[in-house]
This record gives sequence, C-alpha cells and structure tokens, in this order.
Amino acid sequence: MTIYDYNIPMPNGGELKLSDYRGRVLLIVNTATGCGFTPQYEQLEQIYEKYHDSGLEIIDIPCDQFGHQAPGTDDEIHEFCQLNYDTKFPQMKKSDVNGEHELPVYTFLKSRRGFAGFGDHKLGAVLAEMLKKSDKDWDKNPDIKWNFTKFLVNRNGDVVARFEPTDDMKKLEAKISELI
Repeated sequence: MTIYDYNIPMPNGGELKLSDYRGRVLLIVNTATGCGFTPQYEQLEQIYEKYHDSGLEIIDIPCDQFGHQAPGTDDEIHEFCQLNYDTKFPQMKKSDVNGEHELPVYTFLKSRRGFAGFGDHKLGAVLAEMLKKSDKDWDKNPDIKWNFTKFLVNRNGDVVARFEPTDDMKKLEAKISELI
C-alpha cells in the first residue's frame, strides 16, 4: 500500500482521499487546541501560506488522546483555529492516532517512520518522564507520543521524515523547502 490508498474522515461526514494529493508534498499533523505546542498552529499556517502554491498541503487531524487537550467538537476546534490562528489548511474530523481505533493512515505512517526521540528540547525530558510512568518501553515503539507530531511525505508518496512536537519548526520548514 501507499499513502494514496488512504482516506481521512472529514467533519462533514465525507472523506479526504489522499490520492487527490498525488504529486504534492504532504504534511500530516495531529493537533490539539489546549496543548503547550498549540502555538505551532501559527508557524504551520505561515509555512502553508509560503509553500502551498508551490505544492505543499498540510492536513490537520485533531486528536484528544494526549492529556485530553482537544476536548471540543469538530466545529469548536475549527472555530478556535480560525479565530486564533486564521488557519486555511484542511482540518479533519477529530480522530485517534494510536490504539485500537487509530486511523489506518497512522498505522501506515508509523510503520514508515518510527519514534526517534525528542532531541534536546527542554520539554522532551518532561514528556519522557511522563511517558515512562505509563509504559517503561515507551521510546521503543513507533506510537505517536504527543500532540503536533508531523509526518512529511514527498511528491512521490514516500514518508521521508517524522518531526516530534519538540523539533525546531525551522528544521521542518527547511526539509519542506528541499522537497518543494
């Protein structure tokens, strides 16, 4: 299977067909409106505006699996993003990215790019300590660890990078720039 074999549920009950994005660079990100990383919406929107016309698409998948930080309805989440960050990229239905009910596209993404650490970001150590309490082997599985984990897919549909929420957004933008 390829990334283009997957669809993602939309808030209106329809499905976003990733095959419609063949030939574009995709950034797929699980988000939350009440997270310490929520301000990344601003940077994501800036990146979207800068590179969208050159072939970038950002797909926002709200997720409430991490600290109950996306408690609202799909409409409330969308309104929050519009009012606070003026986001223009597509926002999907709130969905799971880990576990029994995870979106199949996340099973695919995680199989292509596993967890490689939080780097030296000060919040990385905090997240690591918290995650260790619930799973002593948390760092050895490919699961999404927190909100704002990003997967970058090139124009050929290859998952080329995974960025944790603690990764520098300039590093993400540099990689996008290479692919555009």
